[in-house]
Amino acid sequence: MLGWSAQAMAQQLNEPQATISTPDAPVPENEDEIGFAADALIYDSNTEIVTASGNVQLLREGNRLRAEKVVWNRNTGQVVAQGNVSVTDPEGNIAYGDRFDVTDTLKDGAVDNMLLVLQSGGRLAAKSGERVNGVYTMHKAAYTGCSVEDSEGCPKNPTWQINAVKVTYDPNKQRVTYNRATVEIFGLPLIPLPGLSHPVGEGGGTGLLVPNIRYDRTNGLEVALPYYFKLAPNRDLTVTPHVYSDTLPMVESTFRHLWDRGAYQITGYVTHGRRVGIGETLPGGTTSTANSEKDLRGYLDASGGLQLTPEWSVSGSIRVATDRTFLRRYDISRDDRLRSTVGVQRIGTDSYFSLAGWAVQTLRAGDPQGQTPIALPVMDYRLRMTDPVLGGRVQLQANTLAITRTHGQDTQRAFAAFEWNLRKLTDMGQEVSFTTYLRGDVYHSTGNLLTSVESYRGDPGWKARGIAAAAIDVRWPFIGEAFGGVQRITPRIQIVAAPHLANLSVPNEDARAVDLEDSNLFALNRFAGYDRFEDSTRITYGLEYGLTLPDFSLESIIGQSYRLDNRESILPDGTGLSDRMSDIVGRTTVRFKDFVSLTHRFRLDKDNLAVRRNEVDATIGSRKTYVMVGYLRLNRDIDPSLEDLRDREELRLGARIQFARFWSVFGSTVVDLTDEKEDPLSSADGYEPVRNRLGIAYEDDCLTLGLTWRRDYQTTGDARKGNSFQLRLAFRNIGI
Repeated sequence: MLGWSAQAMAQQLNEPQATISTPDAPVPENEDEIGFAADALIYDSNTEIVTASGNVQLLREGNRLRAEKVVWNRNTGQVVAQGNVSVTDPEGNIAYGDRFDVTDTLKDGAVDNMLLVLQSGGRLAAKSGERVNGVYTMHKAAYTGCSVEDSEGCPKNPTWQINAVKVTYDPNKQRVTYNRATVEIFGLPLIPLPGLSHPVGEGGGTGLLVPNIRYDRTNGLEVALPYYFKLAPNRDLTVTPHVYSDTLPMVESTFRHLWDRGAYQITGYVTHGRRVGIGETLPGGTTSTANSEKDLRGYLDASGGLQLTPEWSVSGSIRVATDRTFLRRYDISRDDRLRSTVGVQRIGTDSYFSLAGWAVQTLRAGDPQGQTPIALPVMDYRLRMTDPVLGGRVQLQANTLAITRTHGQDTQRAFAAFEWNLRKLTDMGQEVSFTTYLRGDVYHSTGNLLTSVESYRGDPGWKARGIAAAAIDVRWPFIGEAFGGVQRITPRIQIVAAPHLANLSVPNEDARAVDLEDSNLFALNRFAGYDRFEDSTRITYGLEYGLTLPDFSLESIIGQSYRLDNRESILPDGTGLSDRMSDIVGRTTVRFKDFVSLTHRFRLDKDNLAVRRNEVDATIGSRKTYVMVGYLRLNRDIDPSLEDLRDREELRLGARIQFARFWSVFGSTVVDLTDEKEDPLSSADGYEPVRNRLGIAYEDDCLTLGLTWRRDYQTTGDARKGNSFQLRLAFRNIGI
């Protein structure tokens, strides 16, 4: 069956079609007429037989027939077409054959040695077939979504095909149904699939999708068999039972709905199993006992958005799990926190408004849920305008934030801000930027002693704060030809003036993770959020360099800052900003064609040039064969009590090698290199693998096949370390 099907498909496609030299058949005025065009016509009035030859075209009710010769019996309504015949139905499906027997409506008929090319993708070849009321029925047939020609136009066997004694295709349902089907991959028959049925193209009808097979140490052998329900053109539902050899089954379902103003999606998992919890730290330092009883376990992930007008939109998401280890136990996600959000926003030409709220569920071991914030409401409004007096741009901002914790500090904040920016170019080519920033804050907090880090608490009750800052930033680029390209050398200097602020009297909720790096070297405030503002008068200087060649580019920056006042800094030791003279930071980015991409970031200690931050991200190779390297080392000698600034050393490696046209091997590893030098609280020995992955894959225009091995080295509750294997199989033009 395989040889005949492949040859039939290729021969039919490669068979030369008649060149249409006559005009296209005219569109008939009503359904009782036939649009007609041909090179020659013979009409026998006695027998009522019309014989047309030479590039014949017939058109009726959206059905178009093309052939070298057509004989039409007007008495019986029979139409016999011969020679390179093709019939195109109103849906765009094209049937090819040597001889067609059809009715004069061109809707129904039969053909031998038939090839059907589906408009939605895929082909059906058969010994014989017919079409009745728009439904195709084919005998001794084969279906494939693959090409049957190679790059040089020669026939080739498809990568996969489905053979069957009988095949039915309904264009209205976009569904193919088989009788006694067998799937073949690379010419090798797999297990028979009696009663197989599947949608074709995108947005096909209801039916089974490609199963997923996986094995891991925790759950054993897993078989997931998704079933797709086409509820409407804009709504669908996929239900996936997950059956395991070593634990109870789980059900996954995904509902999607798209309409003219937005869309939403709801995904849920549910099972009944034993929880092996990891506990959490309760107020007072005690640890909760892990629940090991059987209970309902699951996860909900929903998101959506609605575009009310071109400016106004609403969006939201829900992510919540029944326990801390469910997602890892069933390999759904590696996230350690789940965030749910809701918000409405308006984006105008010169204004922005957002009203939002969010809540977080922690999945971290020992992390108290009661200390996790709930933010509602979070409001932000910004208005930009042109300064009519001095020129430049003015931005006005109003912002409010209310944070609530079930067993922690509660904080409310509101502020109004004014920012003015002006950019000028001098006659000598310097780019000078002026900035003025004014802000007034009001805070209210309770339960401050429940925050463990003293510098984050602030004083309880009502507090007010005023902020003022001004800055001048000068860049002087020198550009010229060098090395066959363009070279840019740009010295840069910035002066920022800000008076002393009572920073520690207000809570710190959003500016805890601060670190000097190239991205904030010339920032007006080098804290990430609003709750802390760098109250110092300082000068920052640096040098930018760029080189652009036809196939090569290099961008680099290096810089440092010096604080002019001698008052004590609120920035913690180890951030590179606590002393008057800051550490030295820089970044270099190198690109060579599309073959090499490398970014290196660093921070050097100002006193002994010790490397406090060393980060490398590199990709070498093409899209088919490449190596990726990621390395991060943070050795800042920072206070270990500041969890937001813990030091770490990590290595990430990934590679893919294509060893044949469609075959490749791939792998990756993540290694924790942290030891006591980086983190005094770490118990790691300096080489702790986190995850290894290795696999082999085949991918062409119609088939994706892969086998992946993964080993996890960390146990979290009932998500145990160990090996897992996954088989991935996806067919083009089958399913959705």
